[in-house]
Amino acid sequence: MEPWHVESPARLESVLSALRSPAFAALAWREAPEASREALSRVHERGYVEALLAAVPAHGYVRIDPDTAMGAATGPAMLRAAGACVAAVDAVAAGEVANAFCAVRPPGHHAERARALGFCFFNNVAIGALQARAVHGLTRVAVIDFDVHHGNGTQHSFERDPGLFYASTHQDPFYPGTGHANEQGVAGNIVNVPLRGASDGAAVRRAYTDTILPRLDAFAPEFVLISAGFDAHRDDPLSGLMLTEDDYAWITRELCAVARRHAGGRVVSALEGGYDLTALASSASAHVQELMAAA
Repeated sequence: MEPWHVESPARLESVLSALRSPAFAALAWREAPEASREALSRVHERGYVEALLAAVPAHGYVRIDPDTAMGAATGPAMLRAAGACVAAVDAVAAGEVANAFCAVRPPGHHAERARALGFCFFNNVAIGALQARAVHGLTRVAVIDFDVHHGNGTQHSFERDPGLFYASTHQDPFYPGTGHANEQGVAGNIVNVPLRGASDGAAVRRAYTDTILPRLDAFAPEFVLISAGFDAHRDDPLSGLMLTEDDYAWITRELCAVARRHAGGRVVSALEGGYDLTALASSASAHVQELMAAA
């Protein structure tokens, strides 16, 4: 993005710096490979993939929408962001690691089948979910999204496929204007719990306890992916919600418990939003600590 943009390299630097502290010495670090065209095309139209990669400028910036631009390094970055989710799914499915957190940018959950928007180019978690199904033979794959913004792109990819499940808590009304409670997909495989501005952690926990967790248990996922956006934090400049690090830890703990019941503990999480650098680092740390505890 342009130098002034909130979706900046400093976001990832803050997360990686926090995860290099002694508390995370047990983490196994892997470099993200680039996603293949085959993996990308399970979610995105082939023509879109090729046109997007061809549009990456050699110098300067190309604007995709009012919020989203590409620079010279965007092509490799978005291929590796998607590739991280593919490689993480492969590693977890093979039993090489218990679970995984993909520290990536750009984020992905707004990217639709043939449309980039909201800082997103390829839908990283959706690409990971389809990898779990196409390569590892799983029939029920779930994505849970706690970003402050609704993941319209993930819902768009999942809503007609009963073998895929998507659930989201998000601020409403808010960008991108989707994610209403009556958007339920096929056979109820889409679960949206919109939250009014200023909703706190107690409201989010109720949404999970009363709605999302029972529906996720009923779906009985064989693999769980998380769109881990930390911009619902009370300190985030783009958020009107009031979550804290303890709330992210609680959500992660509950999702890992569902994964233990149905999916052999298999969880892959990918970074989405989060724009206050201090809150982002501390929230991601709380999230990864719970993933480590569940391993």
